[in-house]
Amino acid sequence: MTYQQIRESIVAKKSFLCVGLDSDLNKLPTLLPQNAQGILAFNKAIIEATLPFAIAYKINTAFYEALGAEGWKTMEKTLELLPKNVFKIADAKRGDIGNTSKLYAKAFFEILNFDALTITPYMGEDSVSPFLEYENKWVILLALTSNVGSKDFEMLKLSNHRYLYEEVILKSQEWADCHKMMYVVGATQTEKIQEIRQLAPKHFLLVPGIGTQGGDLEKVIEYGSNEAGGLLINVSRDILFASQAKDFAEKAHQKAEFWQKQMKEKFASLLKKNE
Repeated sequence: MTYQQIRESIVAKKSFLCVGLDSDLNKLPTLLPQNAQGILAFNKAIIEATLPFAIAYKINTAFYEALGAEGWKTMEKTLELLPKNVFKIADAKRGDIGNTSKLYAKAFFEILNFDALTITPYMGEDSVSPFLEYENKWVILLALTSNVGSKDFEMLKLSNHRYLYEEVILKSQEWADCHKMMYVVGATQTEKIQEIRQLAPKHFLLVPGIGTQGGDLEKVIEYGSNEAGGLLINVSRDILFASQAKDFAEKAHQKAEFWQKQMKEKFASLLKKNE
């Protein structure tokens, strides 16, 4: 998908919602089989329930890779359930030396046909550039994450007085522009989102941590949005596991609708401007 197509999806659905398909085998509703087939049935129901409100879906590949070959097939089949007009993110956090990255890029962009892939940037440009060679595919670099350990490295102060995550954002803009690169910024880092938006005014930000993790949606939208929308706001557990009973899809629908309405209300002025 192109930058403009993502922007148009935001306007059309009045939503920034990215549904995280972190389909944990141990948390499936009890009426479903507790295996890869159960995950696929669960994903199908969740996608159908949330599609009116979501502009993107993020598959955390660990939940599928942990099931071996069968889990990988489940991921492939899940992708086939997603329509072409939604943004498909592989949350795989890859990043290695050039030759290895080329094969990761082939796996996720050619074989699986994801639109985007999360990448760890700490091996530098040559570990990221193979992913940037694909037309209308996106690199989503980890910038400032929401986990407790983010302070160990991402928040280190450098000799130029920048934080390491700030250096990552600024340096990586020499490799690609806002039409090929996004950044992961945790929703619990709201005090930094405004500063990050200033460092990368036109880029999209993938923001996890809303819902169960307690991120502040209003502040994320206030500080992180731009004229194109500029945000993909991920909600996973709060939607996926809203119910463990047979009404799990209905409850997921209600939760997705709730978050979409919150997004619409908090950012109505921008959406109206872009209509």
